[in-house]
Amino acid sequence: MPDNTAHHRIGEAARLSGVGAANIRYYEKEGLLAPGGRGSNSYRLYGAADVHRLRFIRLCRAMDMSLDEVRTLLQLDLSSKADCDAASETLDSHLEHVRTRLQELHALEQDLRALRDRCDGSGGHCRIIEALHAQADAQTAAPARTPAPKRHV
Repeated sequence: MPDNTAHHRIGEAARLSGVGAANIRYYEKEGLLAPGGRGSNSYRLYGAADVHRLRFIRLCRAMDMSLDEVRTLLQLDLSSKADCDAASETLDSHLEHVRTRLQELHALEQDLRALRDRCDGSGGHCRIIEALHAQADAQTAAPARTPAPKRHV
């Protein structure tokens, strides 16, 4: 891992890492990144290790990992067998989430295709809009259900 001697303002750290400045502040607030030191002008300063950590976070988030999963991976040691097992467990859990989400997306795709097939544009009114209104009415008339499961990210 890189050392942390070079210091960059937040905008430069954002540019080097590909993580927006607002997200850097958020990751600090969430404890994924130690708060940047302050220069004599009170600007936040970040070193090479911070930029590396931000790139790591960005990569994990691009793989749709939750902040908790990223946090877990950041806390692990590269050379520890127990930490390797913990990383594997974290990824296995994330894979299960991805598989579930893929099933949900496949069902959504089928619903959207069925909706799209309702109208070829030749009628006097749009059957897609008609179907959407009917589905909206059916949702309000249905008894209250348990809340949908919370999304992963």
